[in-house]
Amino acid sequence: MINTQMMKNFRFYDDLVAPMIRDKFPGHEERIAIGIAGEGSDCFGFDDELSRDHDFGTGVCLWLTDEDMAQIGEDLTEAYDELVEQKERSFYTERLKERRGVMTIHDFYSNILQIDCDTNNCNMTDDMWRRLDHSCLATAVNGNVFRDDLGQFSRFRKLLLDYYPDSVWHIRIAEKMHEYSAALQVNYQRCMTRGDVVAAQVCLTGGMMAAMELFFLLNRKYMPYYKWSYKVLTQMDTDGAFSARIDELARLKPDEGAWEGTRYQPNRPNLKDRIVALAEDIGYDISELLKEKGFVGRINPYLEADVKKVLGQA
Repeated sequence: MINTQMMKNFRFYDDLVAPMIRDKFPGHEERIAIGIAGEGSDCFGFDDELSRDHDFGTGVCLWLTDEDMAQIGEDLTEAYDELVEQKERSFYTERLKERRGVMTIHDFYSNILQIDCDTNNCNMTDDMWRRLDHSCLATAVNGNVFRDDLGQFSRFRKLLLDYYPDSVWHIRIAEKMHEYSAALQVNYQRCMTRGDVVAAQVCLTGGMMAAMELFFLLNRKYMPYYKWSYKVLTQMDTDGAFSARIDELARLKPDEGAWEGTRYQPNRPNLKDRIVALAEDIGYDISELLKEKGFVGRINPYLEADVKKVLGQA
């Protein structure tokens, strides 16, 4: 994705950083990977006027192997920092310095994913995959790589972009199916029957997040940090029907009047409450995706019913 700030960063690289490397580190010019990725709304292409109040400014990431860091890391950092300091209106805060500048390939991925990444051999075990969450993976593969002749940074990036191993993918889908059903198709109704609106609201939020995660999972995309999840969802949802249901769900409040004089009946959703009706519609949408991807043979909006079937394919 290329946005205004990304273009500013690319011009900073092309006009200043690239010539500096060519002049001062000619023997490493083809070994330094350069781009913008990681933490920050600008890396996702979502920066706006509001996001520019913190950790926002011009700069690039320079990714080195451990060996190159030992050889030129200190000198390259000094040379890069001089460029930033000379640039007018770079807005280079202390926090931004942690996200930009010179770093090893290993440290970039390991710090974001919070595991010890084997970037040399480009390898991830299933146990490592299981320990990760969607948002950190989305952060690790966002942005743009401007140059990577050596290819080590991009090889590990591709490993992550190729998505979860099937066994981990199936487990994550099953987990979110269970979370969705438990929150919105069972416990929301139980809480409203008891008159516990606070607990019902928690169920509503949890179920809505599980629904969005399922949409991302079934489309093999990493869901970003919660602040940007719905924005990316609307970009992925080409016909807009699923994201429209999520939007409506987010705007609703538990309808206490719909529960007056009712009893909880597990097999009969109280469709007088619009939240319950929407939960069924969203369950149908997700089950349709499950069928499309080959996880189930028929559509059943009650997702819990197919959890074991999805797990059996892991």
